[in-house]
Amino acid sequence: MTSDRATGSRRPSPVTRHPSRVALALCSDIHYAGPAEQRRGEEFEFRAITNPLLRLAFRCYRHGFWMRRPHANNHLLDEFLRQTREAGFEHAVGNGDFAADTAFLGLSDDATFEGAKTCLTKLRAQFGENFLATLGDHELGKLSFFGHYGGLRLASWRRAHDALALEGFWRRDFGHYVLLGVTSSLVALPVFEPDLLPEERAEWQRLRAEHLARIGEAFAGLAANQRLVLFCHDPTALPLLGLEAFVRARQDQIELTVIGHLHSNLLLWKSRRLAGIPQLTFLGANVRRITGALREARGWRPFRVRLCPSPAGIQVQRGGAWCSLELDPDGKAPLLFRTHPLRRRRQA
Repeated sequence: MTSDRATGSRRPSPVTRHPSRVALALCSDIHYAGPAEQRRGEEFEFRAITNPLLRLAFRCYRHGFWMRRPHANNHLLDEFLRQTREAGFEHAVGNGDFAADTAFLGLSDDATFEGAKTCLTKLRAQFGENFLATLGDHELGKLSFFGHYGGLRLASWRRAHDALALEGFWRRDFGHYVLLGVTSSLVALPVFEPDLLPEERAEWQRLRAEHLARIGEAFAGLAANQRLVLFCHDPTALPLLGLEAFVRARQDQIELTVIGHLHSNLLLWKSRRLAGIPQLTFLGANVRRITGALREARGWRPFRVRLCPSPAGIQVQRGGAWCSLELDPDGKAPLLFRTHPLRRRRQA
């Protein structure tokens, strides 16, 4: 299935692009597992869960709903590259979570760094300087599902910039359209307070203030006739971004916000249905964070959100997708947003 325009209907169509527009291939949540993460095995993340009932519940959740074999989907990156190469895409955006991050420590973990580097090397080899990358939570680290280990690390932030040339903020102009990439973990830092080391908290807060200032300058600098396309990995950040005066002043110029993180449009649909529910604080760090984000999910609406799914999707579906975005630099033709399915291999 493909989705036409930001708010249009869904219909089947091949992977095509309009020759008179700027076309961008979009991918998110690749979760490439390098050799070191492969060696850790599928059971690695269960080891720190000492409560047998919680361990069983998490195993059932991952086996039946989320992803039974999260390390078995590297081939989908190659399939994305093949399809976009054959369709003639010259520009691409990766919207975060390039590595599996089985240690939940982001790029400060050598195995995660290895996977992210391999993934980014493949993407940059095909698209070169026309590839733009947004930071996801798996690049910077986050608490594990039940909050037993992991978290944001400044070493991950530094490694992202110094070793992988990943910018926390980027801008690319295509005439009538301005594309901005922001770091959701920084914008949503108040939500991620439990993930921070006490000795690193002040520096993270400084980085967030600096990041918001750069976003504010970009919003303020928009010409009256320009339209904004925002790339933000985790939609948890959007309600907090919406509190900023510079966003409210330019809200009508937001054409589209591309998110990742949710892996599947099924989860995006459920998130919209559950918007405003109470936050649950007694089922672990991720449940607290997820329900907290859903409580504020009505704040996504002004951003005109569309999801770029994970190439693998989730377990209960047969696969995931990548997306394409076509822009008319003169602003005469409408923006086109399409979803292109990828079939995941059958998993035992």
